[in-house]
Amino acid sequence: MSAYSNTKRDTCRAGAGVAKLWVLGTRRDTHTVHGSRSGPAAVHTHRWGTFVSSRTTRRIAAAVLAATAALGATALPATAADGDRQQARRSHVEISAVQYDSPGYDNGSNRSLNKEWVELTNTGRRAVNLEGWTLADEDGNTFTFRHYRLRGHESVRVHTGEGRDRDGHVFQDRDEYVWDNRSDTATLRNDHDRRIDRESWGRGHGGGHGGGHHRR
Repeated sequence: MSAYSNTKRDTCRAGAGVAKLWVLGTRRDTHTVHGSRSGPAAVHTHRWGTFVSSRTTRRIAAAVLAATAALGATALPATAADGDRQQARRSHVEISAVQYDSPGYDNGSNRSLNKEWVELTNTGRRAVNLEGWTLADEDGNTFTFRHYRLRGHESVRVHTGEGRDRDGHVFQDRDEYVWDNRSDTATLRNDHDRRIDRESWGRGHGGGHGGGHHRR
């Protein structure tokens, strides 16, 4: 009997008056087989269904419940952590270098701001559309990529200051520094907000200043 079968209790009586179960989907000619209280379980067959005894009913119900439980177990969705791990394995984009301390005196000029950057590299052969991807620091300052496609085996630097986006360089258009010279973390997420990569430096992250530059 398939899982398609639908059931409902019927109040009719057969022989000794055993409780019956209506099973949809069975097409048979109309006839009745009578049973006794001590004899075989009564079975009534009609054109659109079959009446079966309560003992058979319990067996069928148990089988349906077992099948439903098995389907539920196999249909459980993956957890968020599993999704992150799978996405990380599929993606070939990573944070390859960070210039978190702009060389020279930090005078806040646009030139100085643009010497602070994070570099992303596509280590795969196929291009990756970065539309909607984000790059953020520990304080939540976030840059969102717009209309940028990173070709295979190429890199792009995300500069802090203002500028015109071009191949290999995009700009956050900020007027102040983003990355902390002492300690910070750069986190890259895709357009589904799944973490792709993370790079940390400084105190609490197993390193010092390192000359203001961090490379994987």
